[in-house]
Amino acid sequence: MTTRRTLLRALAGATLLPTGLQAFAASTAGGADEALKDIAKRKGLRFGTAVGSGKNQFGDPAYRALVERECNIIVAENEMKWQALEPARDAMRFGPADAMLAWASDKGMAMRGHNLFWQAEKWLPAWIAKEDFGSEPRRGAERLMRKHVQTVCAHYGTRIQSWDVVNEAVDPADGKLRQNALTRPFGAAGEIEQIDLAFRLAREYAPHAQLVYNDYMRGDTGSAKHRAGVLAMLAELKKRGSPVQALGLQSHIGSWDESADRGKEDLLQWRRFLDEVTGMGYDLLITEFDVNDRRLPADIAQRDLGVAAAARDYLDLTLSYPRLRDFLLWGMADHISWLQTWDEAPRTDKLPMRPCPYDAQLRAKPLRQAIADAMRSMPARQA
Repeated sequence: MTTRRTLLRALAGATLLPTGLQAFAASTAGGADEALKDIAKRKGLRFGTAVGSGKNQFGDPAYRALVERECNIIVAENEMKWQALEPARDAMRFGPADAMLAWASDKGMAMRGHNLFWQAEKWLPAWIAKEDFGSEPRRGAERLMRKHVQTVCAHYGTRIQSWDVVNEAVDPADGKLRQNALTRPFGAAGEIEQIDLAFRLAREYAPHAQLVYNDYMRGDTGSAKHRAGVLAMLAELKKRGSPVQALGLQSHIGSWDESADRGKEDLLQWRRFLDEVTGMGYDLLITEFDVNDRRLPADIAQRDLGVAAAARDYLDLTLSYPRLRDFLLWGMADHISWLQTWDEAPRTDKLPMRPCPYDAQLRAKPLRQAIADAMRSMPARQA
């Protein structure tokens, strides 16, 4: 682990591959051999990715073939989110997600549900902000939430065995729970009340499913308040008897925090966080893995090596928890990654990011080998 962190620090200012790191480069430069899903399956893990309905993903036969070869579980990138399913009140639009689910079923892949409630107000359907909840706003909000969960869960039934019930409820800036048009009608403690209700409704209408809270906290200094807020929320939900079963670790790793990379300390803080989560009795999932390379060199060979090193450090630690049984990427190939159009922390040289295990020509990169090696090295999950 120290060698990989040393490599990352060297790459941050390097123009040539540092002397003495050739062996590591060779060990992460392998091509696609055994399918990642098969490596994972031997250890009791499912491996997969998010898939979008666009022409470069679900609409591209070559990309679909890559997903079929490597994955045994998928999740819809956006197509099951409330704003996609019901863009206007009572105008349900299940078609795109249904097509993806039918394809997954035909190819022997499971599919996760993502998500029932996305807490950031800007990601709620626009019509909810204009909703009149009547003289008893709490009951009006409860009715709307119940209708949504009942409609969606009844439509998918037992075909969806795992749901991200609530997504990104904690504000990373201060660790407090986010407010939105659905939380405010619940009053002074509306945020936690609404989240608790969301999970209780999900258990009522999807009694078979794993119920997950999903968020993007990390191990670095800049995410300390975020981690603390997630832990406080999970502790409160446990105290209330809310039927939350697992924490989804989005795992958008790489260069997010502007503070200096602290290497081992960041990983130590991440382990402490995961120990607290699992100590409360929650399972884990990696739900949206990719690697932001914005602070790595422009040179592709060096950059890909740095991405692979960061991934291996993170995965060696995170996959060491046997309660983690699902590992999903947020895209298999660079050209379809959301990071290509994300403008909050771009590369200063404006080059396209290389955050995924395959490049734009669907060629395997060192990241793929790092993922394969991490899964081969992780402890087996009990049946």
